[in-house]
Amino acid sequence: MSDASDESQPTAASAEQPEGGGLWGRLKSGLSKTRAQLSAGVGTLILGEKEIDETVLEDLETALLLTDVGVETTQAIMEDLAPKVARRELNNTRALHGALGGLLCDRLQPLQRQLQITDKKPHVIFFVGVNGVGKTTTIGKLAKRLQGQGKSVMLAAGDTFRAAAVEQLQAWGDRNDVPVISQAQGSDSASVVFDAVQSAQARGIDVLLVDTAGRLQAKTQLMDELKKIHRVVTRLDESAPHDVILVLDGGVGQNALSQVGLFNDAVNLTGLIITKLDGTAKAGVIFAVAQNVSAMTQDGAIPIYFVGIGEGIDDLRPFAATEFVDALLASE
Repeated sequence: MSDASDESQPTAASAEQPEGGGLWGRLKSGLSKTRAQLSAGVGTLILGEKEIDETVLEDLETALLLTDVGVETTQAIMEDLAPKVARRELNNTRALHGALGGLLCDRLQPLQRQLQITDKKPHVIFFVGVNGVGKTTTIGKLAKRLQGQGKSVMLAAGDTFRAAAVEQLQAWGDRNDVPVISQAQGSDSASVVFDAVQSAQARGIDVLLVDTAGRLQAKTQLMDELKKIHRVVTRLDESAPHDVILVLDGGVGQNALSQVGLFNDAVNLTGLIITKLDGTAKAGVIFAVAQNVSAMTQDGAIPIYFVGIGEGIDDLRPFAATEFVDALLASE
């Protein structure tokens, strides 16, 4: 994929729907590929009340692995289910399906947390992640969401290395009527972000959303650049950035775990946004993330603030563990 095509331009907004039924329908639709992948081992569990045997459990284990839930997480789930089956606490497949849903919810609950905007003006949010995950698109969608909450927003085009990144962020700014601080491609990213923080402070802006580079010549170079931007910003506000959010493509599967580790080591992540769940059969990776990142911060798991379930500007939705699992295990 070329640099110029790593991020999409703004698309026509889909019709806004209520957070309840509207979210359920779109989340269920967005997870259809993963749900289809699960169907061989999970979907059949609700078709009648069949006796649980080795074949049922093997099918379930295989289905979880195929959706990138991960070996460690899958083994933990199967180990939790096994004694219940042995004691006949779960005496049919419908009961097994319900128990599976409960176990999956338990694993995701620690990752459910709302993004909190402080009283700092601006509340500075860095967006990090490799190219192609949808950082620029996510920033545009979140800007729209924050505006709907009555917040004033500014964007900083700190990805000065990728072709068209500045233009794409400017397009989102124009669409949302949000100011964008930028310089020419190839400019010093730290300088752009420094100017943006100063400008946001002068204007009394509530939230500054900062795009950062997703790829330089090497991983070390990328991480050093992020650390440099971090140092520069603290000269203007010792508490900034107030959030550092890693944007992950839901389709990358287990590679997501290494990305979380790399970026957290460099810039201390405060949250995650998982995008493109509507285009993958590997949304189970969220459970692998939950299993593996709980020890990465002092206060427990790095939360998932939002998930992307479609192309529309309103398809960035707060992550809700129960709704996610219900949509994943729903019958067609």
